[in-house]
Amino acid sequence: MPYTWTDTSQDNQELRLWPHQSLPAHGFAATILGIFTLSTIPLYGLIGTVLLWGILPFMLMALGAMWYALRRNERDLQIMEVLTLTPDDLHLTRQTPKGAPQEWHCNPYWTQVNLHQKGGPVPHYVTLSGAGREVEIGAFLSEDERKELYAELSEKVRRIATP
Repeated sequence: MPYTWTDTSQDNQELRLWPHQSLPAHGFAATILGIFTLSTIPLYGLIGTVLLWGILPFMLMALGAMWYALRRNERDLQIMEVLTLTPDDLHLTRQTPKGAPQEWHCNPYWTQVNLHQKGGPVPHYVTLSGAGREVEIGAFLSEDERKELYAELSEKVRRIATP
């Protein structure tokens, strides 16, 4: 699961969420090498002809575009959400690759954990509402993970809000 709960002290808990990282560094290298190898196979018959120099730049541009797309995807997935639960405060921080961190605070007693089965950007959309705002949490998780997160988060917020 791409999230973990940590007990920082007796009453304090911390939830860390991050998107799936499905392509590790060695997988990236293998993918680029595989694309390069497979795309050069048709060029072997053109060795020694002028056509090779006409097709080679387009093959290299396609390889470069694939490199860029995979690196851009990796950079865009550098998202971290941290929810800190204390008896006095719920604090959610969302750090994206670009821009300043986004923060939300609320008293746990007034916090509601909502599961929007339909109508959100994804099915079973989990939000926290309180202090006049509604914020999303874990939108990058899979549907089953969001359902599980909702159950765990509802229980923990309920438990911490009742003295």
